Amino acid sequence: MTIATSDKLNPDWTIIIYMGSIHAVALLALIPGNFSWGALGVTLFLYWLTGALGITLGFHRLVSHRSFETPKWLEYFFVLCGTLACQGGPIKWVGLHRMHHKFSDKNGDPHDSNRGFWWSHMGWMLFEIPADKEIDRYTKDISDDWFYKFCQNFFIPIQIVLGLFLYWLGGWPFVIWGIFVRLVIVFHFTWFVNSATHQFGYVSYDSDDHSKNCWWVALVTFGEGWHNNHHAFQYSARHGLKWWEVDITWMNIRFLQLLGLAKNVKLAPNK
Repeated sequence: MTIATSDKLNPDWTIIIYMGSIHAVALLALIPGNFSWGALGVTLFLYWLTGALGITLGFHRLVSHRSFETPKWLEYFFVLCGTLACQGGPIKWVGLHRMHHKFSDKNGDPHDSNRGFWWSHMGWMLFEIPADKEIDRYTKDISDDWFYKFCQNFFIPIQIVLGLFLYWLGGWPFVIWGIFVRLVIVFHFTWFVNSATHQFGYVSYDSDDHSKNCWWVALVTFGEGWHNNHHAFQYSARHGLKWWEVDITWMNIRFLQLLGLAKNVKLAPNK
């Protein structure tokens, strides 16, 4: 049964305006004069930097689950890349994600998929949810770290600095595509992991929730779509557990391991 997403919840107008503004400015990319091949190239590069290295490898597998370890300077680099995805600061992102795993598809899950696709995809962010008050309990390992606090408090000014650099590099097309279009793309691809992979795909393991392995989400999120595998073995740095389950992020972690920059890599049994 679908639960009404707005029951007893107040709209978070700050987030509504924030998300609406980013999506609205991204529409300026449809104006022919705002396109250039250089702007598209910058967008693809930043999509990889902020999505693959920042959110998937950094915020998710490295920090949220501690699936492997890196030198602190490299951890900070990945956290900065994730901060540039502008999905909120790293402390809040990690705290909410850890809550999702503890209460997956049950009361307490910030984006419980039982409330419907829209809620788990984006709707949950548009309201003042009780989970926000519990973040400190789930982030004691990072909440006092100076760099995490800096990124948490200044993720928007950091994005503005990037925007000024892109404007200097290529004018408004670079800003519109490299900031706004790229943010919308990374936003929705990330959110598909919360929504689509709890609705579509196949199940390989009993994970006591609705998580599924969805190939097309894995394709656009560098391996995050093998979500049922992940929920079954949350600690595993590798999510694609079958030979056909291509996991680009796992390849990146293996590369770091070969360079001596990743250690204590955790894996699912026999993987």
